[in-house]
Parts: sequence; C-alpha cells; structure tokens
Amino acid sequence: MTETTELINQLDELERSLYVFHHLSSQVELDAMTAAPIDSAAGRSVVTEYLSKERYAAFASEKTGKLLSDLVERKAELPEKTARQAEVLKRDYDRMKAVPQEEYVQYDILVSEAQNVWLKAKLNNDYASFSPYLKKIVESQLRFIEYWDPDHKQKPYDVLLNEYEYGLTADMLDKFFDEVKQTVVPLVHAITEKGWQPDTEFLNKYAPLEKQRELSDYLMDVLTLDRAHCSIAETEHPFTLEFNKDDVRISTHYHTDSVMSSFYSVMHEGGHALYELHTGDELRFTSLASGASSGIHESISRFFENIIGRSKGFCDFILPKMNELFPGQFESVTEKAFYQAVNTARPSLIRTEADELTYCLHIMLRYEMEKALINREISVDDLPRIWNEKMKEYLGVDVPNDTKGVLQDMHWGGGMFGYFPTYALGNAYGAQMCERMKRDVDVERCCAEGDLKPVVSWLTDHVFRYGCLLDPIPLFNQYCGAEFTAKPYCRYLKEKYSEIYGL
Repeated sequence: MTETTELINQLDELERSLYVFHHLSSQVELDAMTAAPIDSAAGRSVVTEYLSKERYAAFASEKTGKLLSDLVERKAELPEKTARQAEVLKRDYDRMKAVPQEEYVQYDILVSEAQNVWLKAKLNNDYASFSPYLKKIVESQLRFIEYWDPDHKQKPYDVLLNEYEYGLTADMLDKFFDEVKQTVVPLVHAITEKGWQPDTEFLNKYAPLEKQRELSDYLMDVLTLDRAHCSIAETEHPFTLEFNKDDVRISTHYHTDSVMSSFYSVMHEGGHALYELHTGDELRFTSLASGASSGIHESISRFFENIIGRSKGFCDFILPKMNELFPGQFESVTEKAFYQAVNTARPSLIRTEADELTYCLHIMLRYEMEKALINREISVDDLPRIWNEKMKEYLGVDVPNDTKGVLQDMHWGGGMFGYFPTYALGNAYGAQMCERMKRDVDVERCCAEGDLKPVVSWLTDHVFRYGCLLDPIPLFNQYCGAEFTAKPYCRYLKEKYSEIYGL
C-alpha cells in the first residue's frame, strides 16, 4: 500500500466519523424543533455538550491537521473528488481549530439553549428574555471573527458571509441590493398609485388541518419527492434537515386561516430536499454530499416556491386540487383570480409570508442590521427599535409587537449571522438559472401539466449532482454559462408584476 493510498483511507475514516456526528446532531435538532416539549432544553444541553466535545476532539486534532495538510500537498496525485474533500475539510478544520475547544463547546450549548428561549420568547412576545442570549451569541461571533481573521484581511461581516456563501462580500451585496432596489421600489410605488389589489379574502377562509396535510402530501408527490427517503413534520419555523441523500426531513407550519402559508412552505422546503436527495451517489457520507452553499440552496427552494409555484401554469394546474380539498373556499374562484391572489404585491409584516416583489426589502432590513451589529454600530438592545423603524421606512408597515417583528425568525438564535442575504441572492440566482434552463426545458409546459420531472432532471444534471465539488461562484458560472448578474431577476419581477397590475 502506498503512502497516498494510506492517507486516502484515513480520510475515509475521518469522513465517516464526521458523518456520525452530523447525523446525531441533526437528530437532536430535529427532535428539538418538532417533537420535544417546550421546557426540555436542559437534557439536550448535556447531549450537545458531549457531541460537541467529541467532534472537536476528532476533527480539530493535530493528527487530523497533519492528515489534511499532507493530502492538500499531494493534491496533484489525488482523484478530483478526494482532492476537493481535502480542500473543503482543511478550510473547515482551520476555522474550527482557530477557536479554543472550551469556547467552541460552550457556544454550541449556548445556541442550543438560545433556540429554545427564542421559541418561548416569540410565543410570549418577550424579547427581554431572549436578549441576554442574543448578546452572548453576538459577542461569540465577534470573537470568532478575530480568531478566523486575526490579520484583519477581510471586513468583519465578510468573514461571516463566507461561512454561508464562500467568496461573497458585503461590497458585492451592496451593489446587488442597490440594483434590486432600483427595480423594486418604483414597482411598489406604481402598484400603490394604481390603487387596485386582487381579491385575497378567499385565501384566508377556514382550511381544516387534515385537508392541509393532504395537500402537503400531494405537493410532495408533484415535486417528485421520494417519500421513502423524505418525510414531513410540523414546527414553529419550517426548515429542512439532511441526514444523508437517502434521509431528508422537511417541516411546515399550518394555519387554519392561511392555507397558502403551508402550501408555499412545502414548495420551498421541498426544493431544499430535492437538492439533497439528488447529490451524486459517489459523494455519499462525505463533506461534499450537500448543497454548494446557502445561496445556491436558496436559489432552488425559492425557484420551486415562486418561479414554479406562483407561475400562471402551475396555479392553473393546482386550482382543481385546491377546490377538491377545500370546496367551500375555492369552488367559485377562477384561474385568473387565483393566480392574481397568490401573486399579490402588498407590504406585510412577516418575511416568510412576503410576496416576491417586496421580499427583498425584508432581507435588506435584516442585512443592514446584521452588518451594523457586527460592525459594532448598534447593540442588541437597539434591534427592536431599529427593526420597527426600518419596517416603516422600507415597507410602510407598523409593527404591532416583537413576535411579529424582531422575534419572527429563528436565525439569530441559531447564530446564523450572514445567512439572511443568501435568501435574496437565491431569488436572483434562481431567475438567471431559469432563463438558462428554458433553453433545454419547456418550463411553462411542465408547470401547466404539473410534470416537474424534466425540471428536476435538468437541475440534477446541472446543479444537484455536484454537491460541494465546486465553490458556489464557479458552480453558478458553469451551469448558467455566464457570471451572476441581478438583471434577469429584475427583468423577471418587472415583467411579471407589470402584467398582473396592468402597469
């Protein structure tokens, strides 16, 4: 056996052990967010501490560091997949190793506890109870930035952005948001001046939970999700967890007075699940067996939620099913009325319920607050006030309480600073991706017939199967055949909403 072969065998053993930690941690998270009693965090903290210590010891050891360094030095001798594994793991190793073990473990415990506190705070409109945890999380993030970039080669917020979208910078985002704002704001003003809105009252009539669950099952079938490998649960804030490509869990949240909330939640999370279920078989149980980045992942989920799920063809296709499940609600609704209703552009309080047009304004608000917080320009105590001010400034909406304001998202309680911008980026990625897809696939026909297999097949060939074999920017350039630009997204929004509102 050659020395290189032995190193590859050691890498395989490392990957297998890391997968076990990933699986166990995901199981704890899934239980916490879907089934566990609300006051059960103490027991999970013990499990989280143990798993965190063991994972750190296994991954951040000197032995692992030497193994990865040796593999990176031999990159030219290695198969492409193995070389990429070593590169990605070395990047992750350097970030973990830079954080002292005790601090790393305590942070994992903090985040686990904070998510439970956030949930209770949201339910009780009690920001004061969550604030101390959020302060500790932000303080930890600031220390981590110093560990990860001690020479200050990057702007502080850029260090966090790279955790979710490698290569992304705040300067790039500022340019992107400025371009999107130039399209969205005039459209919102024009719609307001038009003085007309589609009738949406029928969407908010009583919809029985059991029928909504039937609808979720139907949508999962339409999305081609393999139910032998993908399940659905109920939670406060919908999410997707990938254990491996044969075991993906999605979740949704049902509201009896808002049937389309769970509808689009399933479409969104189903997009995430499709990505994970169709990564290459050869990547299974490795660090490459997942989506390339948060932005690429969100491009898929937002694509299925909006570009597919809110298209005229798909609305026409799905309306008979809505009438079958909810006859008293949809029996007199025309195809045109349904399409217009689910595409209404109207400023709203809740990000996850926001329409396509105003959605990016919700993300801009969070992006600006995160950046200011990490740049030490504002404090955690300022967040509710600034949130409410920006909601009024950007969307003209008065925030009635923190539950529907600063507490509405789970992300900050999970320490996910730098994630929110990937939602907006994903919208724009998806629009440009769809333009490229339409050269090969009749997307309109697929939507109208409810036959999404050709769409999923194209995505599998061009995006899904690569997993993390490529960083997000090179992957995007490869499957779109061009560099990223906001222009297709802006064009999509302008054409769609000008047609709906007769602008």
